[in-house]
Amino acid sequence: MIFERTIKRWRKTLAGTLVLLGFVASASLAVAEVRIDITRGHLEPLPIAISDFYGKEIRDGEIGADIAAVVSGNLERSGLFKPVDKGAFLQKPKSLQVQPRFSDWRVINAQALVNGSVKLQPDGRLRVEFRLWDVFAEAQMTGLAYFTEPNNWRRVAHIISDAIYKRITGESGYFDTRVVYVAESGPLRRRVKRLAIMDQDGSNIRYLTNGEALVLTPRFSPAAQEITYLSYFNNTPRVYLFNIESGRQEILGNFKGMTFAPRFMPDGQSVIMSFAKGGNSDIWMMDLRTRKSTRLTTHPAIDTSPSGSPDSRFVVFNSDRGGTPQLYVMNIDGSSVRRISFGRGRYATPVWSPRGDLIAFTKQSRGRFFIGVMRPDGSGERLLTESFLDEAPTWAPNGRVLMFFRQQPSDSKGRGGRTRLYSVDLTGYNLREVVTPGDASDPAWSSLLQ
Repeated sequence: MIFERTIKRWRKTLAGTLVLLGFVASASLAVAEVRIDITRGHLEPLPIAISDFYGKEIRDGEIGADIAAVVSGNLERSGLFKPVDKGAFLQKPKSLQVQPRFSDWRVINAQALVNGSVKLQPDGRLRVEFRLWDVFAEAQMTGLAYFTEPNNWRRVAHIISDAIYKRITGESGYFDTRVVYVAESGPLRRRVKRLAIMDQDGSNIRYLTNGEALVLTPRFSPAAQEITYLSYFNNTPRVYLFNIESGRQEILGNFKGMTFAPRFMPDGQSVIMSFAKGGNSDIWMMDLRTRKSTRLTTHPAIDTSPSGSPDSRFVVFNSDRGGTPQLYVMNIDGSSVRRISFGRGRYATPVWSPRGDLIAFTKQSRGRFFIGVMRPDGSGERLLTESFLDEAPTWAPNGRVLMFFRQQPSDSKGRGGRTRLYSVDLTGYNLREVVTPGDASDPAWSSLLQ
């Protein structure tokens, strides 16, 4: 079921040498004033000029332009930055290697400037450096150099994007991450569903399964080296564990019934899931070291979709024990179950923010679907999206952005029904499609790779 070539390519990518050199922490530099306060509401994006990274040789220059394009795309999609049109640039990449002419950048309204260089070394490695400047303070804010394999340039671009994001916002970025999702194809009534993995911007897509068995709800481990997911084998749903590096997969547990809705606990030591037997579904947790299973809920209702808090002390889950699907929180040992959702509608697929401050969820009300967030005590509910069908939110590792899938309605003959991935930030204003080659659903965001 697993493509061996895919795994070999994946391992080769992860094995690429990436050496970081900090070279700009000079105490003599002026304190820069450029800053984005992302705790405010709707923000005007910061104008930032991102010059092509200079390369003396043609191939170096091509890679430099590609790196700049990826950095620009990452920052623009965050909704916090507005890259200045390159057609307005007055200074060329080569002369930027000496010193920016800050007046040239002020006149085109850039508040921050990014430049860099790319050079292939005699040992075959690529040296990439970048600098971030405060245009009005005429001061360098940060700058780093990296040595890597030439085919690893895209990941360097993501790491540079994270460095810029963190320096200007004060919070960690989320660009050097990957997303696992279900790639869908074929007629709506006979869908082929494969596990796929890609960079967070939709590039470097790889297929991990060949579609012989239906797969659903993939989830990353905290270390981003393993995936747990649901797969149907002989028409029976089972939870599987898949190692990205080795390609090895195994059934998780020897349950005498159906297991589904798996998710790693944030400590990475256990997997929490639903187990259905005799028409009843409860929450169970399996210790990955001992393979010992512990039952957390014992209730005649359907308990499913569990998600652990970042400190692994609590679990949020979905249950219809109150008559309709609602959200509940309990202690990690299954005690002190309390309902937290009380709005009008049906709640599902809860997932705890990596920051611990919010829980994202899917809500169905008045024939529409919403992606929303609330605090762990149920207060402060906010709906971020609305459509015919929005479902399955997953958090970026910095807890500022959500990804989910959206399906369009189909007609009576099963035509239409296009399913795509989208991202939205906590303001609800920055809604964007994450472009994939075909239909896509059930996304799951990894932690930062570095």
